[in-house]
Amino acid sequence: MAKQNTNSKKGFTIIEVVLVLAIAGLIFLMVFIALPALQRSQRDTQRRDDMARFMSQINQYQANNAGKLPHDGLTTGQTGAYTTFISNYLKAGGDTFADPSTGSDYQVVKFTKCTSSACANTTTGDDAQMGKISVYSNAKCNGEAPQYIQGDRKIAITLKLEGAGIYCGNN
Repeated sequence: MAKQNTNSKKGFTIIEVVLVLAIAGLIFLMVFIALPALQRSQRDTQRRDDMARFMSQINQYQANNAGKLPHDGLTTGQTGAYTTFISNYLKAGGDTFADPSTGSDYQVVKFTKCTSSACANTTTGDDAQMGKISVYSNAKCNGEAPQYIQGDRKIAITLKLEGAGIYCGNN
């Protein structure tokens, strides 16, 4: 009759424990690396949604004001009408209109009237800063940059995204 070994102990070997810890560490590392990119993507999505809301309210403003834009009568660089527009249209009823990464209100920093010869470059100056919206009349989006289009009631807006590039939207 064969004798059974009664001294064998049940349990995990050190190699099995180290292997499980290494796999858990890799999973943790992947989540830790992916999380900031996911958060950045969510903030950029919020910025795009905010710009869509901005354009929607521009259209509402035009409907309420005989087709005029909030900047009508202003010269380049003036932003006073946008302060009133934002408070009356975008922040009405306690809504917020703020950059998701800072929590500060968006700033409408520039109004430029595009001409047939030129439309401002949106990759320099104030346009390259987060949370600042640039508004261009006589423009439509051509990729990330506004391009001249005939028609005083056409506008393009640009906003820098955190992930990459510049968002450009038009009515």
